[in-house]
Amino acid sequence: MSKIIQTYIHRVGAFSCNARLYLVSAVLTGAAMGVYRLLFNFYVLSLGYEENLLGQLITVTSVTALLTAVPMGYLADQMGRKTALLLGGLGVSAAIGGMLLLPTVAVFYLMNALMGLAQSLSMVTMSPFLLENSGEEERTYLFSLGSGLQMAAAFVGNSIGGYLPTWIGQAQGVSATSSTAYAGSLFIITISSVLGLLPLFWLRTPLMQKSNQVFFDPFVYARKHPVMLAKLILPMLVVSVGAGLFMPFMNVFFRVQYGQPDPVIGNVLAWGALAMGIGLLIAPPLADRYGKAHLVVITQGISIPFLVLLGFAPVFWMSALAHYVRLALMNMSGPVYQTFVMEHVEPESRATVASLVSMANSFGWAFSPTMSGWMQVNYGFGPVYISVLVLYSLAVFMYWKFFWNARTESEMRLAPAD
Repeated sequence: MSKIIQTYIHRVGAFSCNARLYLVSAVLTGAAMGVYRLLFNFYVLSLGYEENLLGQLITVTSVTALLTAVPMGYLADQMGRKTALLLGGLGVSAAIGGMLLLPTVAVFYLMNALMGLAQSLSMVTMSPFLLENSGEEERTYLFSLGSGLQMAAAFVGNSIGGYLPTWIGQAQGVSATSSTAYAGSLFIITISSVLGLLPLFWLRTPLMQKSNQVFFDPFVYARKHPVMLAKLILPMLVVSVGAGLFMPFMNVFFRVQYGQPDPVIGNVLAWGALAMGIGLLIAPPLADRYGKAHLVVITQGISIPFLVLLGFAPVFWMSALAHYVRLALMNMSGPVYQTFVMEHVEPESRATVASLVSMANSFGWAFSPTMSGWMQVNYGFGPVYISVLVLYSLAVFMYWKFFWNARTESEMRLAPAD
């Protein structure tokens, strides 16, 4: 154990200045976005809208991110990682602020499209940025620690966010579940998310060197390795379809299924974020020992029984406990797999492959929430949850089928073109 801790400290100590600045920003913005994800659904419902609109808004965000991922990858190369990260973060903050100033359906749609655009730019920039600012030894630690710290910050944000509407409501003399209380809470979060971008101003990242490439040149990787690219992306696509059915509605699920109030739900999501953060932090040494691909298969496979318990537990505390364990297991391999994917891509193709990864992650969220909202209104959460179980199980099988028998990752990297 002491050797593992020493290795961890050594790897973290090797982080570059740019990496450290990014981590500080990730913590600050992670806390703000944790509160946003907790309260925004309640804010929309408090205005008198139904779950159908929630699903449609998530679809607008994800469809925009899906359609703009490749152009945003190209744009991120042209403007540089620093500018791309700043614009992405500012776009998200502007979108939240716009929905608070003019809470109409049309503005909700427009601002969620802006959020999708901004999130797309941020997502396709993050992985290449982290790869370019880390060495091979500490890279997995940087990817995992970045996500882990965001989850730990979301724990703090969710813990506070569950009480924010009560405090705002008391200060303004309104109900804690009123739209006024939710709007006031989200306004505070908007300001906090902007402040969280300040560390990014100190990044030192030069513009990507211009070359004779044209817009579609980065697709050379897809032409050379079509089968490998499909294997890398297809399981993520299936997971995204399942995740989009249920994950955006976790807070609504605990309210509807178990009748829990906002502070309790906030604490459940907060502890869930902390559990996910802990899982992300312990993932790198496990990946060192067992291999990145094996870690993905093992952890996501073990998470399936806890997914069953989460959806069908007879009492609330069992569902909440299963939620913690499932989050830690299912998500701890996410940054590890991102590293795995980026390491199999030539430098000139990383932005485009990151864009395709972003598209795979956005695809399910683009269409699943709308279907899920309709299913909830008409049939409840049961059919939604069964669909999630089937899709997650299929994704685990794909990871196992595609990557389990690869004895070493270097062998895959050196494999001939497909």
